[in-house]
Parts: sequence; structure tokens; C-alpha cells
Amino acid sequence: MRQRSRTSQRSRITTKGNTQTDNQRVRSYAPKSEPKANSKVDKNTLKVIPLGGLHEIGKNTCVFEINDEIILLDAGLAFPSDEMHGVNIVLPDVTYLRENHHKIKGMIVTHGHEDHIGGIAFHLKQFDIPVIYGPRLAMALLADKLEEAGVADRTELRTVQPRDTVRLGESFVVEYIRNTHSMADSFTVAMRTPAGTVIHTGDFKIDHTPVDGEYFDLARLAAYGEEGVLCLISDSTNAEVPGHTPSERSVFPNLDRAFSEAKGRLMVTTFASSVHRVNMLLELAQKHKRSVFVVGRSMLNVIAHARSLGYIKCPDDLFKPLNTLNSCPDEKAMILTTGSQGEPMAALTRIANGSHRQIKVRAGDTIIFSANPIPGNTIAVVNTIDKLMAQGANVIYGKQRGLHVSGHGAQEDQKLMLALTRPKYFLPVHGEHRMLVKHAATAQSMGVPAEHMVVIQNGDIVAVDNEQGIRIAGKVSSGIELVDSSRNGIVGRTVLKERQQLAEDGIITISATVDGNGKLLAPPAVHLRGVVTKHSQTDWEGKIHQVVISGLRNRWSEVIDTSGSQTTVRWDGLRSRLEEEVRHFVRRELPKRYPLIVFLMQPIDLKTPLKPVEQPLKKRVVAV
Repeated sequence: MRQRSRTSQRSRITTKGNTQTDNQRVRSYAPKSEPKANSKVDKNTLKVIPLGGLHEIGKNTCVFEINDEIILLDAGLAFPSDEMHGVNIVLPDVTYLRENHHKIKGMIVTHGHEDHIGGIAFHLKQFDIPVIYGPRLAMALLADKLEEAGVADRTELRTVQPRDTVRLGESFVVEYIRNTHSMADSFTVAMRTPAGTVIHTGDFKIDHTPVDGEYFDLARLAAYGEEGVLCLISDSTNAEVPGHTPSERSVFPNLDRAFSEAKGRLMVTTFASSVHRVNMLLELAQKHKRSVFVVGRSMLNVIAHARSLGYIKCPDDLFKPLNTLNSCPDEKAMILTTGSQGEPMAALTRIANGSHRQIKVRAGDTIIFSANPIPGNTIAVVNTIDKLMAQGANVIYGKQRGLHVSGHGAQEDQKLMLALTRPKYFLPVHGEHRMLVKHAATAQSMGVPAEHMVVIQNGDIVAVDNEQGIRIAGKVSSGIELVDSSRNGIVGRTVLKERQQLAEDGIITISATVDGNGKLLAPPAVHLRGVVTKHSQTDWEGKIHQVVISGLRNRWSEVIDTSGSQTTVRWDGLRSRLEEEVRHFVRRELPKRYPLIVFLMQPIDLKTPLKPVEQPLKKRVVAV
């Protein structure tokens, strides 16, 4: 492993028309037979293996492999669902990459959203990546993540500019093509491989009036289309939405109106990584002569990097320290904050809960949500809005207000991508199943035959070449890995199942102390947490006491071992028998199978003729 000091991190970022229904079409895109997991693929055939981002939103991670060389395209994370108790981050299962780490030649990053770069630091703890190429903004954000995680020495970060070409190994030559998205410095990539040229769109929409003046390089896409594209791998997020996705600039007049109508303090929340949106909000703050108070670590971090790279341009004196907020006139203050998705620890959520140390909602405050809820976050966002309104704030939100626009292309944008690249084969990615199916239908309407595309799942091995076409040639390990707030280890499925059971059913714990003669030294301690029962705590303690006494009396002889020179007690066997007695009793008394923890303790008494053969404290978890 290459050793570098953490202080050298900065220097390591170097520049360089069909009538079929969609459901009928699905059958055409599916493989004709179930592939074998160990299917052989010719060395000159390109394998595309998505490990995340399919049948879901988030954790976009894709593997490209040919001639025993692997490159990765993005490595993102997703956020947990409600039933993932205590989980902070969801990552794809990267077993395949751990097993084949010696083949990895590098990584291509398309842009800096968390669902595309958020998993890299975690993966670097498991295997090295020789080099990571990506846009300047994405690499600046990634460098901070790697330093914080202590893995900055496990890769080298190199920045790219539009139309830069990079080589990874002997088999991959990749060109970065500027595209437009909700985040600045975003790219589509064209990969030249021995099997042919593949274009991966990354996240994109076709914005003809981009906020930063960086236009989609449609001419370069058309040039590749003229030359010949083996396969197009394309963003499917808005495949169900007809028409074109509006320009990011289209929200400016609506935000301007909301600013002009706000009489008191103004709070605005949006995605921290939406640099174009943040840039417009700062522009409006200058126009309406409001000082800006930035709240939230991610917002501060993105603004700092975007300003240093020139993606946000504003005077330094526009920003004011948060500790001067109370001295600023209400009509002159704008608070720019994280929390547009109702995240539990985000600044706006804490403000809504009244737990933020420096900001309290006042009657007359105007709060703008310049973001739509991500699927799965709607309830959290609605709860936040309710709490803010209950405290007297005027909250402006909702699609009908025109304060947010998607960063992903709708059907007409997707058609233009297909028309420009003219791919021989097509692979829809980045979306839930219905989105992938609809995108495949759009491609078929644009002349791509149904047999020239597949709708796949995470872990499927897609083999593509000019001779045998596109097909599913096997499957690798896929799934999810869960990271809790410690960020030090993976939350296993058993742990998650136990958390779910505890959250749904509660827990019963029983602790008993027994001497070397099988006598209780004190009444058992009984605790019921989250358990609904008709008996009182005192009743339960009395009943369990009798069960344990009865169990000791009836089962003690079964655990005495006289085969050796000295009589001993098989304490583990005693614990198991007492668990059995208690479990039968609880099942009779309660209608559900509750988690049960039994602690059996015995003192070590040097005067007793019985010698304990195990540790003084034993426990076991069973479901009753």
C-alpha cells in the first residue's frame, strides 16, 4: 500500500410507434432462460455489472470488465428505510470487487452527488483503487471524505476537464463529455473498449439555459453516434414523465417572487449539492439586500468548494456569522439551511423540533422548500412542515409553486440522447423497475429492437459485443450492506432482524443468581420493555420466581456431573433448562413470541465442594 501523509492529500488532486403495452414489452427485454452464475464469457466481450442503482433510487455503482481488467463507474450510497433501525447509510454488496480487487485499474466519477460518490470511502477500507478520475468539484468533495475516513492513501485523485481522455489499464480509454444536471461539473462518459464504444450518460437532463453557462456537449455525442456506439447505458429516473425537463433557470422567477413577498426573516432549504440552485439563491439574496447565514455542515462544505472553483460567484461580505443573526434586522436576513428531506439530524429538522441551539422559529418567518421529497422521505418532510407551521411560520412548498425542478431528463430528453448516439444495443439504468421498463419502451419507439436491450437487476452480468449481441451471462453477489452511526462496521442481517423485532415486540429479560447447591440467592430480576401484558410487574416477578424455583428443583439432578474426581455443575446445561422452563411459561401467558434474554449467574465460593466449569456470567438470547 502506498503511504502518504494526510497533509499531502490536496497535492494529490491533479488536473488533467409501437402499440404494445409496457407490460407486454417487458417479456421481450427479459432473458430467454435463466443464466448460470458461472457462465463463461469470451475475454474480448465487455461485461457490465451494476451493483447498485437498479430497481431503486441511490447507491449507483457499476463495474465494467474486459480482458481481466475492471474499472468502476461511480460508487454511491442510499439512505435507509424506516424499518432499518439505527442504520445511517446503505451501501451495495461489493463482494465481487473484494474477490477481484487485483483486476481493478481505476474508477470513473461522473459527478459529486452522494448517490454517486458517497460509498467510495467505505469501499477503500476493503480494497485499493489505483486511481480515481473525476470533475474538479466532485474530487474536492471526495478528498474531504477520504481524509475524514482515513483512507486518503489508498487511491490517487485526478481531476478532468471537458473532452479530456484518460486511459485505465490496457482495455479502457474514457472521454469525459460535459452534460447538464442539477449539480455543477457533471459529465457523460464515452468508453472505448476492445468490444466497441459504450456511452454511459451519468445523471443528465438537457438544459439549454444552464445557470453556469456550461452547455451540454451534444456535438461530441453526435460525433460518437456517427462513428458508431455499441451500447448506450442511460439514466431512467424520469422515464415516466412526458416532455422535456425544464431548465434549472426556470425556478428563478418563482423564487424571486417568494423573496419579494417575504416580510420577516427568510429561511430557504434545498439540497446542499445543488450548486446551481444555491448559486441562484445567493444571487437573489444580493438582489433583495439580505445577508446570508449558512447552517449545516454539508451546505458550508459545498459552498466553500464551489466558490473556490468558481462555480459560485458572490462577494465575501454577503455571508455573516451565525452568531450575529439576532442582531440582523429580520427583513435583512436569509438563512440557507440543510434539511429539505426531513433528515433527523439536519439543521431545519432540529429547528422545527425546537432543538437547534441558535435558531428558533418566529411568527412571521417565511420558510421555502426548494426541493421535492425523494421517494420514502415524504412523511418526514410533511412532519417537518407541520411543525414549522405550528410555530407560526409561513411555509412555501409543493410542486405547484414551481420552486424546484428535476435534474433528470424526461422522455423527450431521453429520446434526444438516443437519437444523437444511435446505439446498437441499449441498457436502461438508474431507476426503479417501472422506470427501466418505460425507458426500454422509449428506446424501442426510437428504433432499437427489443432483442437489443435487457432490463436487469443489481448483480446481473450483462455481456455485450458485436458478434453475440447483448445478453445476461450470469450473476454476481448483490444486495446491501448497512452502516450505523459508528461507521466502523457493517450491520449484519441478524443484527438488523433483532433490531426490528425489538422495535416491534419489545423484550423480556430475566436474571437469576444460583449457588453451587442449586439454590436461588435472591428473587430473579424480571424486566419487561415494550411488552403489553395484563399482569403487573409484581405479578410477573412472583410468577417467574416460582417457575425458576420449580425448574431448579426438577432439573438440578440433570446437570450434576460426578464422572470426574470432583463433582461439578454443567452451568450451560442448567441455563438451557431454565430457559426452556421460562419459555414455556411465557408462551402460555402471552399471545406473541417475545425476545427473551436469560442471565444465569453463580458466585465463586472457594468453600463449596462444587467447582463451576464456566464463567460466572452467562447469557443467551432466545425468541419465545
